[in-house]
This record gives sequence, structure tokens and C-alpha cells, in this order.
Amino acid sequence: MRRSAAETREHVLAVTHDLFYWNGIHAVGVDRVAAEAGVAPTTLYRLFRSKDDLVAAYVERADENYRGWFGQAAKADGRSARDRVLAVFDELVAVVEPDRYRGCPFLMALAEYPDPELAAHRGAVATKRWVRARFGELAAELGAADPDALADQLALVLEGVYASVQALGVDGPARQARDLVEALLEGAARPARRGAAARA
Repeated sequence: MRRSAAETREHVLAVTHDLFYWNGIHAVGVDRVAAEAGVAPTTLYRLFRSKDDLVAAYVERADENYRGWFGQAAKADGRSARDRVLAVFDELVAVVEPDRYRGCPFLMALAEYPDPELAAHRGAVATKRWVRARFGELAAELGAADPDALADQLALVLEGVYASVQALGVDGPARQARDLVEALLEGAARPARRGAAARA
């Protein structure tokens, strides 16, 4: 059965994800992507004008999947903002299991593509900014005295999990993440409660 152009593009990107993520972007050439996807190089170049375009599409696809994962974990479904923040870190533990996780694809893209003018770099930065903004929204919903500071702290814990698991595993520092987030949430809410009590 022949694929449509859209189906072929998605198939190529799925293969690209596995190759780039597990082997490194620079380590994988376009010819290898084409071969493992079962398409001719000319077909691949009709879909993506250059390897830089392919890498940018890989980062964009990873971004879409990541936003979907984060949005599902933190969705407004009747849970408190506190529970939704904690759910992100609960889900994170499953995501970073060794058989599923080599590292954060966005941090890896930033390391391999340090030029801020490149689309792949800009896309990875946009993902990180989006995550930080979502934490800011949740922090404001929590009633944190300083939502921006709490968002920064939560983002740092998240990035710390991604970075430490690569070398030290899920039983290393990452196992402290949820307790640390609970302490941050408690500390952020305390000034607001004191202020409410004083006004009462």
C-alpha cells in the first residue's frame, strides 16, 4: 500500500527520531535515514530540503509530543494546581526509565546545534520557554507569592532530573525530585497563607 506524502513524512520523522535520539544527530547521515525508512534519498529531499530542515522537523515533532505529554499530566481536570504540578514529576519518573530514555532531546539538540540562528536550536529553546511558562501559570494558580521564582525553581528541578539520570540513573538524585517539589510548593504557598490570615 502506497503512503501519501503526509504519511511518508510522518514515517520518515518516526524513523528519524529513533536514529537521532539514540545515536546522536551528527552521527546519523541523511542516507542512513532514507535507507532505514525505506525511501529513496530523492524522496527524502523532496520532503526536507536539507539535513538542517530534517533536524528542525525532528525537534518540532518532539516538541509536539512533549507538549502533549506535559499537557496531559497537568491538565485542568478538577485537580488542584498543586496536584497537577506533582503529577508532572510523577509522570517524569516513568519517562526517564533507562530503557526509554537517553537524555532530553532538546538539550541534546542544543548541544549539537549551538548556533541560535538555526531552526533546530530555536525550536529547542522555544520548548524550554514553554515549559517554564506553563510552570508559571500553575504557580500563579497556586497563589504563590512569587510565581516567577517558583516557575524557575520547578524548571530547575525538571532539568536536574533530565541531566542527572543520564549519568546516575533513576535511583540517583532524581529520586529526590518529588520531595523537593513538594517542599517548594509548600514554601511558595506559606507566605500567601500568612497574608490571607493577616487580612482576616
